Amino acid sequence: TELTKLFQKSKSSGTGTVRITMKQYDGQDQHRPRKNRQPRRRAGGSGSGDATSSGGGECGCLIRATLNSRKLSTVVHQKDVNRFQLAFSSLLKGNIDGLKKRDKKAAAAATAAAAAAAKAKAKAS
Repeated sequence: TELTKLFQKSKSSGTGTVRITMKQYDGQDQHRPRKNRQPRRRAGGSGSGDATSSGGGECGCLIRATLNSRKLSTVVHQKDVNRFQLAFSSLLKGNIDGLKKRDKKAAAAATAAAAAAAKAKAKAS
């Protein structure tokens, strides 16, 4: 409901963008320093630093929404992801109406022109 209010506020004021971010959340609020820290390897190292192996608990999804200085955040647990995704998608479908229609003819012409230029460049080589 708060996210709906945020969308309505952005529409009524005419300024501002609602920014939504999602990231994996393992329940830690602060950074955990590593014990016996070893130097990082540049490439080909066997990295076992994912959250499920280190924490042992369930991971969730941290969702943040901002509009100007107003901020919202919530954590969705694994068992609630499907229900949240359905509600979130219907909310987005109802509130994202300011998008402009894409001109398919112009996009097709640009793709064709790029393909012709690539073909001419290949012939010249």
